[in-house]
Amino acid sequence: MDNVNQHQPAKAAHGIAKPALFAMAAASGIAVANIYYNQPMLGIIEEEFQHQPITGFIPTATQLGYAFGLFFLLPLGDIVRRRRLIVGQFIILAGALALAALAPSAWTLVAASLVVGASSTVAQQIVPFAASLASPDKRGSTIGTVMAGVLSGILFSRTLSGFVGEHAGWREMFWIGVPLALVAAVLMFVTLPDHKPTSRMAYLNAVRSLAHLWRREGSLRTAALMQAALFGSFTAFWTILALYLQTPQFNLGADVAGLFGIVGAVGIFAAPLAGRIADRRGPHFVVWLGAILTFAAWVVFGLWASLAALVIGVIVLDFGIQSALISNQHIVYALDSEARSRLNTIFMTAMFLGGAAGAALATSAWGYAGWAGVSVLGSVLALVALIIRVTGYRVRSTSLGK
Repeated sequence: MDNVNQHQPAKAAHGIAKPALFAMAAASGIAVANIYYNQPMLGIIEEEFQHQPITGFIPTATQLGYAFGLFFLLPLGDIVRRRRLIVGQFIILAGALALAALAPSAWTLVAASLVVGASSTVAQQIVPFAASLASPDKRGSTIGTVMAGVLSGILFSRTLSGFVGEHAGWREMFWIGVPLALVAAVLMFVTLPDHKPTSRMAYLNAVRSLAHLWRREGSLRTAALMQAALFGSFTAFWTILALYLQTPQFNLGADVAGLFGIVGAVGIFAAPLAGRIADRRGPHFVVWLGAILTFAAWVVFGLWASLAALVIGVIVLDFGIQSALISNQHIVYALDSEARSRLNTIFMTAMFLGGAAGAALATSAWGYAGWAGVSVLGSVLALVALIIRVTGYRVRSTSLGK
C-alpha cells in the first residue's frame, strides 16, 4: 500500500526570516559538532584507558549511534510537532554528553558515544524543517545556509576539542558540550514556529514507508549510496588524522589535529555557493564536481607526505564533500514535499552508515598499512561514489518486488 499518499496537503512555503535561518544553522552546528569531538582526542583517550582496543572504535560507535538515530528518530519529523521534537532531542543530548564526561571505563564511553550520536541527529531534524519553510526558488540556498552551520560544527568541533583535550583533558570537552546543547534547546524553542505535522501517519507506518520510498525513488537511491561512499572517504581521513600526526614523521599533538578544522573551514563557503548554483543550474553538475574533488584530495594525501599536502588536501576534501552533499540533498528534498523527514532519514542513514564503515575500515587500514593504506581506502571510496553516479544505480522497482 502506498502510505505516502496518506499525508495532509503540504503548506505552501513563503520563505524563512534570516534570524530564524541563522538560528537554525547555529543550532545544527552545535548538534553535529558532538559526533566529532572524540576524533582529535582519540590518542589522549587511548592513553587514559591504557590503549584498550575498544577505544579505537569510539568514533565508529558515535557514527553508528548517529545512523541509528537517523533511521528511528528522523521519521518523527513528519508526524509530530518538529519544535517539540527538536528541543527534546537537545535535552537528551546534554544528558548523554554528561554521561560521556563521567565515563569510568572505555566501554561506558563507547555506550555514551552511541547515545551522543543518536541524539545529535537533531541537526537532521532541523535541515528538512528549513527546506519546508523555504520558498521553492530559494530552497537550495536555504539548505546551503543551514548546512554551512553544520559544516562549521563539524570543522570547528575538531579545533575546539583538540585544543581543550590537549590543554585541559577530554572529559572537560564533553562537559563544555552540555551547556552548549542546552543553549541550543532554548534557542530553538524561542525561534522555531510550532507547525503541525505534515502527516497523520502512525509511527510504525512512517517507518514502513521508508522501504516504499526507497523502491520508488531511483534518484534517492543514487544520491544516498553515492553520499555514503563519499562520507566514508571523509570520515576515514578525520578518524586517522590525529594518529597520523602523532607519528615520528610529524610528532604533533591533538591540538594541531584540531587546527586542521580551521584549514578545512574554507568548505563552509562551498555550502551556500553550491546551493545557489543548484538553484540556478540544477544540482547534478555540482554533484559530479564534488566527487571528483574528493578523489583528487586523496591523490594529494597519498602522493605527497607533508604538512603542506595535508593542508591542501583538507581544503579540497571538505569543499568536494560539502558540494556533493548540498546538491544531493537538493535532489532528494525535491522528490516529495510531504515526506522530507523520511527522505532525509534514508539519505542520512545511508550516509552515516557509510561514515561508520569508513571509520572502521580506516582503523583497520591504519593498523595494517599505515597512512598509505588509509589513502588507498579513501581514494577507492571516492571512485566508488563516481561509479555509482555514472551507473545511476537505476534498479527497476519491479525487480525489488513492487
